[in-house]
Amino acid sequence: MLGFDRITFDPQTLGGKACIRKMRIPVSLIVNLAANGMTTAEILEEYPDLETADIEQALHYAAWAVEDLEMD
Repeated sequence: MLGFDRITFDPQTLGGKACIRKMRIPVSLIVNLAANGMTTAEILEEYPDLETADIEQALHYAAWAVEDLEMD
């Protein structure tokens, strides 16, 4: 999927939501933490199973996902 190799979808994990590397850490959580001011270092401290590339790709995925979103 467009180079997002760290973003996975599995109906058995969080109902198929976009997650990081098949873990139970949704992309939406990472984006929310970053949007609310947490730094990459703080997110990594809170979620030690993550890697910097996971956070970067979650943010890029979120940007890609809303790129063509149109509001009525």
